[in-house]
Amino acid sequence: MAAGKGTRMKSALPKVLHKAAGRTMLGQVLHEVRAAGVNDCVVVVGHGAEQVQASLQEDPNCRFARQMPQLGTGHCVQQALPQIPAATEAVLILCGDTPLLRAQTIQQMLQLYAASQQTAQPLAGLLLTTLLDNPFGYGRIVRNSSGSVTAIVEEKDASEQQKQIREINAGAYIFNYAALQSALGRLNNHNAQGEYYLTDVISLLAADGLRLDTLPAADPLETSGVNDRVQLAAAAAELYRRKAEELMLAGVTIINPASCCIELDVKVAEDVTIYPNCQLRGQTTIGSGTVLDSDCLITDSQIGRDCTITKSVLNQAAVGDRANIGPFAYLRPGARLAEDVKVGDFAELKNAQIGRGSKIPHLSYIGDAEVGENVNIGCGTITCNYDGVNKHLTKIGSNVFVGSNSNLVAPVEVQDDAFIAAGSTITREVHAGALAVERSPQREIANWNREKSPQALAKSSASRAKALAESSDSRAQALAKSSASRTGAKKL
Repeated sequence: MAAGKGTRMKSALPKVLHKAAGRTMLGQVLHEVRAAGVNDCVVVVGHGAEQVQASLQEDPNCRFARQMPQLGTGHCVQQALPQIPAATEAVLILCGDTPLLRAQTIQQMLQLYAASQQTAQPLAGLLLTTLLDNPFGYGRIVRNSSGSVTAIVEEKDASEQQKQIREINAGAYIFNYAALQSALGRLNNHNAQGEYYLTDVISLLAADGLRLDTLPAADPLETSGVNDRVQLAAAAAELYRRKAEELMLAGVTIINPASCCIELDVKVAEDVTIYPNCQLRGQTTIGSGTVLDSDCLITDSQIGRDCTITKSVLNQAAVGDRANIGPFAYLRPGARLAEDVKVGDFAELKNAQIGRGSKIPHLSYIGDAEVGENVNIGCGTITCNYDGVNKHLTKIGSNVFVGSNSNLVAPVEVQDDAFIAAGSTITREVHAGALAVERSPQREIANWNREKSPQALAKSSASRAKALAESSDSRAQALAKSSASRTGAKKL
């Protein structure tokens, strides 16, 4: 059920598409459903239907039903019926905003329901429940004297006596399909909300004399729904905790699990060490023996074995075995590092392939480039890849030495075994084994330091003052002579 707007989220995004630990809530529920062995799914959409469907467009086993307007959970399931094959024996119904529900719990529900079908009185329905000390806001499980479930009463419709019941409905159900169809056809909206409650199916089936039972959730957290961003953050924190626990039990060392955010789809091999404040996101994979020092942010990247990465940002990058990255390196999309590469502090790579054993130690930008093996790129080197309109490629062969503060103006190629002198701006091809030097001619001013000495400055100042005084006297004499000339002219 994924049709609701989720007004308490205060967002234009449909509630079920808000993410917790890297997956949408709906995506996480479906992931656990698939892990439990249920592959054929119908997703009921409504608010933001196109967005919800687009988020699952790569899932071939999802069909969609639309609920417009949203008239309650019973009405929601009614819209799904045409999408369910007539030969279906049982239907599992879940809420799209319960990301903490585990596959193991779903499997337990399926097994308990299946086992009951072999008995003299098979179950028509099985409900997931839990016990809460403060059950306010939840539907209460009502039982008869023999302990059988007879109804679920919502908070707004519950009597004072029913409000004292601690067992609450967790919103997960398995129903016999034929019995569900029959009950859904008899629902009404005679309640405080004026909606068609799915929970009323329970009382209808019980009135038919059919048996219903419950499975108590081992962990009450599993039953938590998300209605606002506070609850979303709490759900995400629990998913991060579970992920860290899973990895540590599989042989990963996480120095301070509470400080790290490792998303659910991340894969980390054994003997990896993760220091505090690391974030691993998306489809990231980390190879065995790698050390992630503090403050790494790695997204959708593949990291090889025995690497060391320190205080760096990697996004859609691929790093070969034994690479050494950081601190403060930035690998942008398309960065591809072979084995034994060094990328040091304040180096930035974008759409660049770096060959085995090459080094970019610090303060460099290498973008739109192909770099061979055993290349050393000096401090302050950049590939000038953008001409204001298009991006261009820089090709650097193997065993090349690029001196510090060099500019490689693309498109340009530096062939194998070439040397580039520090401070050069390279605009033409550099041939194999050549030394390229491209600088302005050096100028030299003799006695420059002597002229800058205090004695020289004082002498120079006195000279300028004398020259200024002489110049002033000359100008004054010239003015006097000019004035006298004008006076004589008047007399004539």
